Amino acid sequence: MGWQYWTESAGTSAWREVPEPHADIAAGELRVRTVATAVSRGTETLVHTGRVPQAIAHLMRAPQQLGDFPFPVSYGYLGVGVVDEGPDEWRGARVFGLLPHHTHHVVTAEDVQRIPDDVPDHRALLAGAAETGLNILWQEPPRIADRVAIIGAGMIGTATALLASGMTLDRLEVLETNPERRRLLMSLGLTAVDPDEASPDNDIVIHTSGTEPGLARALEITGDDGTVVEASWFGSRAPAVPLGADFHARRLSIVASQVGQVAEGRRARRTRSERLQTALRTLRDERFDALLTGESPRQDLPEVMNAITGDTDLARSTLCHVLTY
Repeated sequence: MGWQYWTESAGTSAWREVPEPHADIAAGELRVRTVATAVSRGTETLVHTGRVPQAIAHLMRAPQQLGDFPFPVSYGYLGVGVVDEGPDEWRGARVFGLLPHHTHHVVTAEDVQRIPDDVPDHRALLAGAAETGLNILWQEPPRIADRVAIIGAGMIGTATALLASGMTLDRLEVLETNPERRRLLMSLGLTAVDPDEASPDNDIVIHTSGTEPGLARALEITGDDGTVVEASWFGSRAPAVPLGADFHARRLSIVASQVGQVAEGRRARRTRSERLQTALRTLRDERFDALLTGESPRQDLPEVMNAITGDTDLARSTLCHVLTY
């Protein structure tokens, strides 16, 4: 038998036993046996608590999602597995896919990407975060000697910072209120500061904290004619954006970044598949292992999800929590 994780109602989830798919899959399809999945805390919190806005529910569907928002829904998009049935050239291949928390999947070859040999299984789960960071940097590409700040050192902010650290920038700062997260960032060779101590006059500020104070601080530290890249998703909330005072006088810009589409400026020349392939290659950087902050057997996911999406120590410390199968 196989198992699928379903969110049944707000704050309530469970594993459902289902028939295990076998060799009667269609020609060209692959059966993937899951090795590990991970929780994308920001988006999955909105799903788990039923706060996906109905107006954009169709846009927020995960590629292999079962059910519809708000409930019941089987969601998730960070999965690694091994192809155990399918064409000979695929059997035994390690793959990453935008897959929900299931023990098995039947997909096409276009739904998954081979994992480079030198990228371990659990690190490969960060492909979604690396792809999002890559899209953010494509949305408003920093130029040589730019001053860049990233607000929020969650999974997306930290992944974006690791990618940006390989660019020829004059300054790269990550603003984070949590001192433990700042110490982690500094251990990775990044410059981490308390938001109150951030340098001003940035060319680009990337906001990933998902908070109103973070967005307000982003506008404060953006230099004249500079740009804030808003990479947070607020779900059904309507954050107050301080567009008074000197916002217009300093000619600031706010641009949206959302990973559902390849960033404008690259969209005509890069497919989503090519973007994901690039993201997987960036995970050869061993520093990404620091984002894997916890691990549990997949059976514990209902309890883990409640803890990660609540006001708990686990929620405050988690970057990427791994479920093993």
